[in-house]
Amino acid sequence: MSEDAAERVRGTVDAVYRTESRRVFTTLIRLLGDFDLAEEALHDAFRAALEQWPQDGVPTNARAWLVSAGRFKAIDGIRRRARFDALEDVADRVDAVTDDTAAWDGEGIEDDRLRLVFICCHPALSPDARVALTLREVCGLTTEEIAHAFLTPAPTLAQRIVRAKAKIREARIPYQVPSLNDLPDRLDAVLRVIYLVFNEGYSASSGASLTRHDLSGEAIRLGRLLVELLPEPEAVGLLALMLLQESRRAARASPAGEIVLLDEQDRSLWNRDQIAEGSALVERALSLRRFGPYTIQAAIAAVHAGAPTAAATDWAHIVGLYDVLARADPSPVVELNRAVAVAMRDGPPAGLALIDAILARGDLSDYRFAHAARADLCRRLGKNADARASYCRALALARQEPEWRFLERRLAELPD
Repeated sequence: MSEDAAERVRGTVDAVYRTESRRVFTTLIRLLGDFDLAEEALHDAFRAALEQWPQDGVPTNARAWLVSAGRFKAIDGIRRRARFDALEDVADRVDAVTDDTAAWDGEGIEDDRLRLVFICCHPALSPDARVALTLREVCGLTTEEIAHAFLTPAPTLAQRIVRAKAKIREARIPYQVPSLNDLPDRLDAVLRVIYLVFNEGYSASSGASLTRHDLSGEAIRLGRLLVELLPEPEAVGLLALMLLQESRRAARASPAGEIVLLDEQDRSLWNRDQIAEGSALVERALSLRRFGPYTIQAAIAAVHAGAPTAAATDWAHIVGLYDVLARADPSPVVELNRAVAVAMRDGPPAGLALIDAILARGDLSDYRFAHAARADLCRRLGKNADARASYCRALALARQEPEWRFLERRLAELPD
């Protein structure tokens, strides 16, 4: 093979790695029964491809070739590392490496991807571990990338992933999609992980940037995968919600990185393709009639997305949807969001009374958005002393630099 042809094959290997490595990896986990062994086998398989494909040519079914190569490399590794073990123990370990050729391509591999999502989001794991493991094993992010995204030291994040894998191994958590009876509870854990990842990307909990597009993008990719593999109503609803929220990203901050509130955003910057797709998904989820909180939130986002101007927003419709959401998933945060919508529908005094009632109960006392919302309503009512106190409380709770600048600017704008 000529040097140019060999270079083209190497480029093909790189392209296959980008598009297929996670699929090959998920099948190797099922065949080998171990995350670390599967990771090693994956890299061994691609090293073999770099060595063999330039001489032998690219196989017709590259994915199946890589799975097979990874499996045989893993068996060789087991034998190599077990030279001093009893022969029958080595034989047992080799026999345990599944030979399931029929499931190495097509639907079998897609089933493996769904299994991996559920095992990474198993309720036996801590919420932090579920997020880290999902981003590492399903999305393929490096430990350093995940640590940077969540402002966690890389060694701490690495240990979290190691402990999660050990828990899966020691607890013998099955590598399977839950039964129909268990699916609702288990699916909820998966959706929560995806939603947590998206929220951190949509509004970073701390740091210099308002958003983390890499994380919101990964969450949407996970959402698409889940809907493709398991089109349950709430999975569809969550994907709709993420797309509709993400559609506003370009308008949510000024070129200098300053926060731009919803009613001040340049709506021509909103992503109309994401709005169209998200709105269609909302209709699809609602038509399935077994929807829940994610779909209702998506319906609220769709009302915002459908308003040509802030003044044209149908706040009565939004309040009605919050009423439905409060029954389906009651929480102080839902109450707060409903109170803001009521203020827009009925005027600031009505909304302020609802927020004060929430805070008087002791709920959301450490939630910066509650104090920021109260401050804004007080500002609009000319209650400058109350507004100043609430802005200061929100500022003390904020951990994100754009929020600090926004709140400080609001404080400075208040009359003495």
